[in-house]
Amino acid sequence: MTDFSKLKKSSGNLDKLTKAIEQLSSSSEGGKSDKDNYWKPEVDKAGNGLAVIRFLPAAAVDGDDGLPWAKIFGHGFQGPGGWLIDNCLTTKGQQCPVCEHNNKLWNSGIEANKEIVRKQKRKLSYIANVYIVSDPKHPENEGQVKLFKFGAKIFEKVTGAMNPSFEDEVAINPFDMWKGANFKLKITKVAGYQNYDKSEFMSSTALLEDDDELEKIWKSQHSLTALTADKEFKSYDDLKARLDKVLGATDVPKTTVETLKAAPKKAVTADISEDETDEDLAYFSKLAED
Repeated sequence: MTDFSKLKKSSGNLDKLTKAIEQLSSSSEGGKSDKDNYWKPEVDKAGNGLAVIRFLPAAAVDGDDGLPWAKIFGHGFQGPGGWLIDNCLTTKGQQCPVCEHNNKLWNSGIEANKEIVRKQKRKLSYIANVYIVSDPKHPENEGQVKLFKFGAKIFEKVTGAMNPSFEDEVAINPFDMWKGANFKLKITKVAGYQNYDKSEFMSSTALLEDDDELEKIWKSQHSLTALTADKEFKSYDDLKARLDKVLGATDVPKTTVETLKAAPKKAVTADISEDETDEDLAYFSKLAED
């Protein structure tokens, strides 16, 4: 377990997180946990939401080598045989039957199959411990430590704070209890989807002035390394069995089965929508290469 005084001495140091971000393209972390430990901001009827949170450092239980976030790949889609909602085995650097199936569909060269892939491709998300500073819709959450699951757009805000674009901006470690900053989460609805573009970090300040209270918060965090435990992932065979059941053996139209078997590898020409990220582009590129 990390010593709290050691954590304070390292306050303001970005080296570890910067290196971790540089390695994200090849790292594998992810998982799931008890839903009661998670916090999700609530929006009004217009799709707008507002809350203030503070990203917290690596949890005490995760030790010195822990990172303050977990990177997760997952699949979630419905087929004739029900829903498949599972972690993707590529999170742990392993072969995933869902991704393999998508690979075959994509390389069939049939646009209808590519559309299927877009719906059931793996999706990227992150999980971090956060302290709820303000939650107007549910003030009972304020002062609590929760797990917050978020996507690439918010993660870009985090990395942007660590690596500002302009010379007059000061880099901060958003996960620092003393020299970090609260995050104002602003949600709007754009083209039918939740949008976080207006979210921003506030001025750098200590989360609380009392170190004893900060230590209590630090020790109350949920383990992120536990989210990557083997028990959080189905085996390849179990996931394949679930996929077959959900798809009713296959979601490939019968008329394209023979074409699928003999399909040559083709360059990626997918139309990428605005809500897709660099991770999505890399995923489609990988499908064409395999």
